[in-house]
Amino acid sequence: MEMKAASGRELRWMKKIYLEAFPKSERKPFGMMKYRARQGTMELFVIKEERRPVGLAITVLYQDLVLLDYFAIDRAVRGQAYGSRALQLLKEHYKGKRFLLEIELLDDRAPNQEARIQRKHFYLKNGMKETGLQVCVFQVPMEVLTDGSSVTYEEYHELYRDSIGAFFARKVTRL
Repeated sequence: MEMKAASGRELRWMKKIYLEAFPKSERKPFGMMKYRARQGTMELFVIKEERRPVGLAITVLYQDLVLLDYFAIDRAVRGQAYGSRALQLLKEHYKGKRFLLEIELLDDRAPNQEARIQRKHFYLKNGMKETGLQVCVFQVPMEVLTDGSSVTYEEYHELYRDSIGAFFARKVTRL
């Protein structure tokens, strides 16, 4: 398995998977993320197995913080350990930095509660840790997990302010 910065045809493939994997309420404009990648504040990776794309990872960079903003494995190959292997590649790539991600809060009333439970189990099984930090990102209640390092709400929010600007960062709040 390999992970590399996406370009050309890979970016088109990534956008397709991105639109399939994430609900509209959680998506940022793909063009904005490509722009931020050119600026160096985001990275867009394609994950490949034997030169075939199987997943995507989009990260936000700020000082020593790395937010795994979007992570998805192609639906056609899910359940084959690609996600676990790719997450380990990402953590190794960012070794020495504080690595964090957001997942939807567990909510018994949510129509996708089972998927939320499975997602949280996946990340905990793969070494991520609960922080107790709960946030609302563009009206979506989320929980922040890390690789075991600590992160304050202020640091987390500054990452957003730096990456998407102060105006949109106001839509990221603490619960």
